[in-house]
Amino acid sequence: MIKAVISTGAKQYLVSEGDEIDVELLNTTDKKVIFDALLVIDGNKTSVGNPLVSSIKVSADVIEIDSMAEKVLSIRYKSKKRVHKIRGHRQHHAKIKINKIA
Repeated sequence: MIKAVISTGAKQYLVSEGDEIDVELLNTTDKKVIFDALLVIDGNKTSVGNPLVSSIKVSADVIEIDSMAEKVLSIRYKSKKRVHKIRGHRQHHAKIKINKIA
């Protein structure tokens, strides 16, 4: 089984063929996306890029373009001072399925 490390949205993901992962929002409307591989693991053979592995591309299908993660709450509170502030944030995600590492 071939595994590869891809980079998108300032994060790196270890993927193999058939994986479905949530990545940060992609700035594309296409249904197919191609990523460059940073590292490729094929059994006992490992190829490390400098910074990218040449001739290895990872193709993926976009399943959902704009889904949202769970809300994260940030609370600031001072006791006995009637001071409190609540902030919320929901990160935008895209769900992709890895088709081929070649």
